[in-house]
Amino acid sequence: MHMHNLRRRRPLGSRTALMHPRAAATEETPLSPQLHPSISEALAPFAKAPSARERMGLLIKAARSMAPLPESACTQSNRVIGCTAQVWVTVSQDQSNGRLIFGGGSDSELSAGVVAVLAKALSGLTPDEVMQVRQYPRFPSLLISAGDMPEQPQQEPSINGNGNGSAAAAAAATAASGGLTPQGAFAEAQAAYLEPNAAEVLALVHTLSTKKIGVVAHFYMDPQVQGVLSSAAEHWPHIAISDSLVMADAAVKMAKGGCRAVCVLGVDFMSENVRAILDEAGHTDVQVYRMSPLSIGCSLSEAAESEDYVRYLTEASRTPNSLHVVYINTSLYTKAIADSLVPTITCTSSNVVQTTLQAFAQVPEATVWYGPDTYMGANLAQLLQWLAQMPDEEVQALHPAHTAASIRALLPRFKYYDNGSCIVHHIFGGEVCEIVREAYSDAYLTAHFEVPGEMFTLAMEAKGRGMGVVGSTSNILDFIVLKVKDALARPFGDRLKFVLGTESGMITSIVRKVQSLLRASGRRDVDVEIVFPVNPSAITTAQQQTSSSSRSESSNGASPSGGDGSASGGRAVGGVELPMGLSVLPGPAMGEGCSLEGGCASCPYMRMNTLAALHTVCGMIGGGPEAQAALEAYKPKLYEQRLGRSIAQAGCTSILHMQDFQKGKRFSDKLVADITTRNAAVAGR
Repeated sequence: MHMHNLRRRRPLGSRTALMHPRAAATEETPLSPQLHPSISEALAPFAKAPSARERMGLLIKAARSMAPLPESACTQSNRVIGCTAQVWVTVSQDQSNGRLIFGGGSDSELSAGVVAVLAKALSGLTPDEVMQVRQYPRFPSLLISAGDMPEQPQQEPSINGNGNGSAAAAAAATAASGGLTPQGAFAEAQAAYLEPNAAEVLALVHTLSTKKIGVVAHFYMDPQVQGVLSSAAEHWPHIAISDSLVMADAAVKMAKGGCRAVCVLGVDFMSENVRAILDEAGHTDVQVYRMSPLSIGCSLSEAAESEDYVRYLTEASRTPNSLHVVYINTSLYTKAIADSLVPTITCTSSNVVQTTLQAFAQVPEATVWYGPDTYMGANLAQLLQWLAQMPDEEVQALHPAHTAASIRALLPRFKYYDNGSCIVHHIFGGEVCEIVREAYSDAYLTAHFEVPGEMFTLAMEAKGRGMGVVGSTSNILDFIVLKVKDALARPFGDRLKFVLGTESGMITSIVRKVQSLLRASGRRDVDVEIVFPVNPSAITTAQQQTSSSSRSESSNGASPSGGDGSASGGRAVGGVELPMGLSVLPGPAMGEGCSLEGGCASCPYMRMNTLAALHTVCGMIGGGPEAQAALEAYKPKLYEQRLGRSIAQAGCTSILHMQDFQKGKRFSDKLVADITTRNAAVAGR
């Protein structure tokens, strides 16, 4: 399998240049806005057909007239990624005149018909003429509209994405699925820790098992940490790497399994949640430790502790039938203060949609106040707008108690906070999304619910055609696993590409899981590529220099698969010609991290959870008085304030409401009564 950082792809030769019209087009080959005569001829019958039925009939006729594709050509290198049906496109070049000859096939007759029309339209053109096709209207939509194929609406746009010549380049480079090929310096750094030192792993296992220590870690950990912990988990069962929702529940299981202490590798609100849930479960004697005596912050959590957020909640408290849906990535203090002002339920990125819809289902006149993540709130509002325009059956597939009309009625009563964001997910917008749309239209798109609207929209569009997922880190991992399993269940080879729209720490868990599936299958013909984005403004290459120095800024880049790193055109950066398409490295020159424009999707707070810190904390656990005194600084924050009860107890209320909802898919009677009774008092003032 491959994993690499997202970058602009460079041409790999005359055939692969079909994928890159921007790089290949010059003043000598101007792009014409007019359809080529051969394309017009191929499309003419469809333009004249008066009905969808007749257009489908023409597609079926075209499919049956096309020469059968030999079984030997049904390979992953010829596969068009992005179709529910299996579609292959072949291309060859007439050596006498240099013109291209297209062919193909599909296990779906309608898809085969589209391929047949495309092959007829493009065969006989020169490579330059085929490249111009990308500037035309999306001409497969002239063949048959999405509405003509209600059971397979995703096929037309997916075929179009590759049918404009890009499928012809699929054979440019392949990789054996049994191994791992990192492409780019960041990918190499990630891959280096997938097979950690065995002695280091066993030493950690010995310490944990001897001292009865459990470890819960978030997916966003450094790859070195995840590599060691994943390997150690094969020998010591009380290690869990998960999203924030599962961490506290995993800690409770560890306590029940005999662990006397739990180390939390995450930001501070995560260790606070673990402490609170352990206390609620009666495990007050189990110690909880963070990985630093310093604050392990979170930009999103801090936004919710601002005076501005308190004003937002105060407004909610003055509105009848209000419910505050608070993101789990907040402190216990925030959750406690919030619940003291307005009925509050915690949510995660995987259940925020269902939580919101359930609120309106059980309290029809409710006003829902979501916070503090602005991007997630905006994305949720956009999703509700989409639902309001969908057929009732599609709305009810998401939540049976709603229709398009009920969604339209609730829209004015959904509010979200507009001044909070995660510094990591903030980078998934602007040019990053432009590159994804342009260069990775054939890839599966995954996006965390916290990403900006551009990436959310891209992933939702992909989701609509079965090529994407939007949700939590666990949702993303589950989606990738499902798609890989589907590919392994098919009798032919495949190549899957996934763009990862979340923190880069997810890569380790994804790669390890995919590798285990590939190895267990014994297959060598399925290849998986994991692509993670960086901001294009935060790049260095082997030939980039600053204006004040002639030294090389970076020399550890890897060329794209199949390339030799040679330049084929470029743009000026710092007075030096920057080759187009060289590997993009995360962060500023000579270092990995974030520039002013952003960089790799990597959380600096999570990086405080190092292996050295874990060894330090574990070494002190069970030690003498001096060690115990030092460990006090590593415990989750204790809040001295009280709201009739401790902050920890008050902050846990909204989490328990969420747990009730997760179990029964309904809000508890206690929460519903709180929403209606507390706010009834407000209305009567």
